Amino acid sequence: MALPAAQQAKYWSIAAAVFLAALWVLGDVILPFVLGMAIAYLLDPVADRLEAVGLPRALAVTIITLVGLLVFTLAVLLVIPTIVNQAARLFAAAPDFARNFYGALVERFPEILDETSTMRQSLEELAALVQSRGAELVNAALGSVSSLFGIVTLIVITPVVAFYLLLDWDRLVARIDELLPRDHAPTVRRIAREIDDTLAGFIRGQGTVCLILGTYYSVALMLVGLDFGIVVGAIAGLLTFIPYIGALVGGVLAIGLALFQFWGDWLWIAVVAAIFFSGQFAEGNFLTPKLVGDSVGLHPVWLLFALTAFGTLFGFVGMLVAVPVAAVLGVIARFLVGEYKSGRLYQGLAHPAAMRDVAETTHDAAPLSPEAPPRRREDDAAE
Repeated sequence: MALPAAQQAKYWSIAAAVFLAALWVLGDVILPFVLGMAIAYLLDPVADRLEAVGLPRALAVTIITLVGLLVFTLAVLLVIPTIVNQAARLFAAAPDFARNFYGALVERFPEILDETSTMRQSLEELAALVQSRGAELVNAALGSVSSLFGIVTLIVITPVVAFYLLLDWDRLVARIDELLPRDHAPTVRRIAREIDDTLAGFIRGQGTVCLILGTYYSVALMLVGLDFGIVVGAIAGLLTFIPYIGALVGGVLAIGLALFQFWGDWLWIAVVAAIFFSGQFAEGNFLTPKLVGDSVGLHPVWLLFALTAFGTLFGFVGMLVAVPVAAVLGVIARFLVGEYKSGRLYQGLAHPAAMRDVAETTHDAAPLSPEAPPRRREDDAAE
């Protein structure tokens, strides 16, 4: 006899609570394992294709690992130092930008000089807030990456975890399938396929879009001659993972820097703006429809909420798992909505079971008197 639904819900709720508690307690300790699992999930289709052409799984995984290490080494030697250098210069130049911006505001709005003016008080409060939050952000970032042991652990353990998970990915999936409750296995498999389609469409597709747009923005801004163009392009490409946010933040940052650098030369300012408009046009009309598709089902607001909530609760690890968890919850929510719409609570009397109950009730309430004999034509004529 199957367990009652209420008891099953209790067990699954306990399992979810234990998972969230472990995520919160372990924190950054499980970061290499989460990254390794994400890498293995992303590269599993590549390994499957190499197997399809006749390569053994171990050889396919070894080739993928060597290519990945080569790409990572080239990035560390060529790209990352440039981005770090420009980011450091951008932070160092931020006070000069702030002074120039304040001077332009004073020239345009002389009332700012009045200490009692509302605009000056608001600007001072905003500056104090940005300064305090910026200091907290820098301290948190330094605290999370300053440990040499943590960095070495991340660099060493993540590839090892990714290698072994990628090697045994199909077997792990088969073992998990064996542990599914037999009564609900078909439904769980169907939901898992929908979750996989959602994750594959969003993470793999959107990740490719981020890489393409980040490269385009960085190269285009560098060719234009915009200071800090590479780091601005990298930021815009990274934030493209959240729809509309990457183009908005990167465009505002790039156009703001262009106003300071090319003030008076409106052609180059327009070129910088055109770079982001063209990137947004290509993303909306070509890249996202082709690489991501329309069936992902992750609304930008829901995605932003998941990133904010999980980032606040679980830190950087929470941000890494936010998108998969958001996809899982989205698929489960759609499944529950489908079950609700097919149930009696939504359909009411139109539900087949309800109609059957009504028919049975009507039949039971019908009188059991014998039918009256048919009237003869002679009786009708007499009347």
